[in-house]
Amino acid sequence: MIEKTIKISMLYDFYSPLLTERQRDIIDYYYNQDFSLGEIAEIFSISRQAVYDTIKRTEKIMYEYEERLKLIELYSSRAETIKKTFIQVEQLDKLIKKNAPKEELEEEIRVIKILLTDIHN
Repeated sequence: MIEKTIKISMLYDFYSPLLTERQRDIIDYYYNQDFSLGEIAEIFSISRQAVYDTIKRTEKIMYEYEERLKLIELYSSRAETIKKTFIQVEQLDKLIKKNAPKEELEEEIRVIKILLTDIHN
């Protein structure tokens, strides 16, 4: 359940602007604020079943948005490339501090440039 909660929270972060205000609120209450179906039903003066149906329908909508737009996939890919770039920069820093040969430094710089190009594209 925790994995699903994290996934829905990520979908919500990326796609909530595309949802109706009611969908946003219900998903926020349920996943981010840990309200029960009953508590949400009271807030909106609707049945628990209506809350449940809205949650399931909104989850489906957000999964479909991700399937089409792939914003989380793109974000994750870029985040991984940025992480690799920082590792390479740290490696370059170590090489500089130990007065590594120019060729080693140039190779590290070449790798960093490739990674930065990946981030940009």
